[in-house]
Order: sequence, then structure tokens, then C-alpha cells
Amino acid sequence: MIVIIIPFEIANQSTKLSVDHAIVASHLTISFLMTIRNKAEVIDPPQNKDMTDIVECVNSPAKTALKPNVTVSSSVHKLLECPVCLNAMYPPIHQCSNGHTLCSSCKPRVHDRCPICRHELGNIRCLALEKVAASLELPCIYQSFGCIGIYPYHSKSKHESQCVFRPYSCPYSGSECTAIGDIPYLVAHLKDDHKVDMHNGSTFNHRYVKSNPHEVENATWMLTVFSCFGQYFCLHFEAFHLGTSPVYIAFLRFMGDDNEAKNHGYSLQVCGSGRKMTWQGVPRSIRDSHRKVRDSFDGLVIQRNMALLFSGGDRKELKLRVTGRIWKEQ
Repeated sequence: MIVIIIPFEIANQSTKLSVDHAIVASHLTISFLMTIRNKAEVIDPPQNKDMTDIVECVNSPAKTALKPNVTVSSSVHKLLECPVCLNAMYPPIHQCSNGHTLCSSCKPRVHDRCPICRHELGNIRCLALEKVAASLELPCIYQSFGCIGIYPYHSKSKHESQCVFRPYSCPYSGSECTAIGDIPYLVAHLKDDHKVDMHNGSTFNHRYVKSNPHEVENATWMLTVFSCFGQYFCLHFEAFHLGTSPVYIAFLRFMGDDNEAKNHGYSLQVCGSGRKMTWQGVPRSIRDSHRKVRDSFDGLVIQRNMALLFSGGDRKELKLRVTGRIWKEQ
């Protein structure tokens, strides 16, 4: 015989449960669901000493203040994990007649068949699990990087996709580098691991020489890091194909977020053989990938024929001199 005790469901009362009661209610629901999933025959009401799934300090007046004792057990994460995509499930959460759950995004992908038991899914909602998800408040995954916010379960992933404390990806484009971290870490990483040239100052003067202008490959000074105005900037220069013709591009990226990048400007200039081409723009944040910036042509773009004219016009050697400066907007 299955005995189910859910003491927190009090019908037709006008007063709301306190936060402490909601936490206890969530734990009891989780315990009940986990027991059903494990096909136990007798469900005993949990004792206070076992209520360790969720322990939360509720005295903090602000949602964004760090609550030091927030812990969620792995069983909760497992319970809210979709068995198909392995991502966290958000309402509406569907289940089959045997109690197996999956997220709404994966329901069409399995052709209305339970991925566990192959029974037809129908339109059954797992309301108890949805209540558990609605009651949870969790710290940001980037807490170790400085984020002190506590967020409802259903909005946590959206916050994390935009969190200002989320780590940056390595801006080095010459390899599929997977390093991530804050700006000081990435500056040291670029210097020590990628041997990138580091310069202090807001002006630069580079010369690119290539014996065979018909070949296209990454430039030898593809990435240079500049330190000025208390910030770091990445100067990229490379060649790539646009259709069948080589194209050369130089652009600047800001090592920080986009809102800070907009406080700066830069100019690039290529000149030679009595010709001059100038570009002025705003550095892009390294939140935007190198490829995204390059493929949007947001920089100084030089077609091959024009590059050869800057080089003297004999079409035997490519010689480009690119100068520029960085400034801070007032």
C-alpha cells in the first residue's frame, strides 16, 4: 500500500505560505517524486534531520544580496534534468503515464513517445515538479567570478547568458583555444601561452610584408595587445578570401564588455605610393567572436588590387604599413 503524506497543501486558505514553509513544501515534493521514480512502495514523511536539499537564508531584504547558505542537492538537479537534451526543465514539464518527465522542447522531437518507456506521452503535465521549479532560488553559476545575485530557477539561465561576471573567451584567433577567464587572466594567457606582442601606448605603426601576394594566410602580426587608458585592446590583422579574391582586414577589439567598449574610439590608416585609406570606428567587445567581427567587415578592409597599389603596383610583393591610434571618448 502506498502512503502519501503531503502536509503543506492546505486548501481554501487566504494567507500565503511563508518562505520557510515553501522550502519545506518543495523538499517534501522532491522527496515524494524521487521515491515514485525509484518505485518504492512505502513513502514515509521525511524527518527534519533529512531536510538538507534546500537550506536558504531568508532574512536578506534584497534579492541581489548574497545568501550564504543556499545549497541545492544533486538530486534536485537530476530531478529537473531532461533525459533527452540533459538541460534543465522549465514549465511546462511533461510526463508520461509512468511518471517519466521531459521538457517541452524535446516533446516534439520524440514524436509524442516517452524516451524511457516508449509509452504515449499525451498532454500530461507534471504539476508537482513545476511547483518545485517555481519555488527554487539559486545563485548564479558565475558566483566564483564575483556575481552575488540569487535568481528564481526559471530566470536563472537568462541571467547567466547576460551576466557581466561571466568569463571571457580567449581572443586569440590563430587556434581553437578554449581558455576562458577574466581579463587579467587572459592578458597573461596571451602573453605566456600564445606569445602575443604586448605594447603600452595608444598609437601603433605596423608593417606587413609578404613575398607572394597571391597566397592567403594569417598575417604574421595577426594579434597585438595594447595597454592604454587602464584597459587592454586587441589589434587584429589578417587575410581571408572574399569569394575567390584575397581581402585584408584590420580591426580593434576591446577586452571588456560592450558598454565599456563604446567609451573608446580608434582610427586605422594604410598609405603608400601616394595613396591613403582611413577607417574610424568603435572597438568591438571580445564578447563578439573574432569571426563575427571579421565577417561583418567592421574595420579597415583592403581589397587585394588596392593593397598591391599601396605596395607599389608591381604586383610582386605585398607591403602594407598600417598606422592608428586609440582614444577615450569624453
